[in-house]
Amino acid sequence: MNERGLDPDGTIAREGALERVPAAFVPVVDAARARISETFGSTRLHSAYLYGSIPRGTATPGVSDLDLQLALHDEPTEADRADASAIEAVLDRAFPQIDGVGILLTSTRVLLSDFERHDGGFFLACLCTPLLGPDLAAQLPRYRPTALLARETNGDLARVLPRWRAKAAEAATDADRRTLSRFVGRRIVRTGFTLIMPRWGGWTSDLGQSAELFGRYYPERVEQMRIAASIGRAPSSDPAALGMLIDDLGPWLAAEYTAVHGEKALRP
Repeated sequence: MNERGLDPDGTIAREGALERVPAAFVPVVDAARARISETFGSTRLHSAYLYGSIPRGTATPGVSDLDLQLALHDEPTEADRADASAIEAVLDRAFPQIDGVGILLTSTRVLLSDFERHDGGFFLACLCTPLLGPDLAAQLPRYRPTALLARETNGDLARVLPRWRAKAAEAATDADRRTLSRFVGRRIVRTGFTLIMPRWGGWTSDLGQSAELFGRYYPERVEQMRIAASIGRAPSSDPAALGMLIDDLGPWLAAEYTAVHGEKALRP
């Protein structure tokens, strides 16, 4: 991998590896592997993956969360979601070095489908680290930092902004606002980065680097993007900060994204 996150052939390198997991998080990963295997078994689970700062080796004890993607043989059911929520709760309580656990559930059919080829497929092949089972990345293409990838990963920001506004209005506690602000901050930064990704010609998932690279092309918005990156790492309960992301930076970014890359294709 070079300094722009690319392999020698110019395709985006897979960014994580189990050997990069910091020592403080190894017991967390081991426990997650055991819980997932015990709960889902081979009849429901095709494979499991880590993603985020832990497999990238940049996680901070007490601050970082644990992110997992489960690929199921069939479409997720309510029972699957309940089991995943139970695993999230058990791991979050057991390990003070993590601040929250998130488990995504997706069928192998969806992850390997044509309409997810440059979104869910890219996410799994380049941003996820195999934890259990056969690696689905072997059935996916190699990816380059193209406008197509930009459009299909983050070209739907305009569609999600109304949902964020509704959730912000419903947030009743500081904890609710912190949870929402972390999600919104990360998504805003990643959208800002993929906006400029084809021009920069590489890939990074680092929030700080993403904000600074964005600022090379949009210096008038870089301070707001730096705030978004900060909130993505250390969530805020300040309604004003969340409002800036949802009502100012977000709408501008959505309009600019559509103008540059177009809108993400609607899913079936």
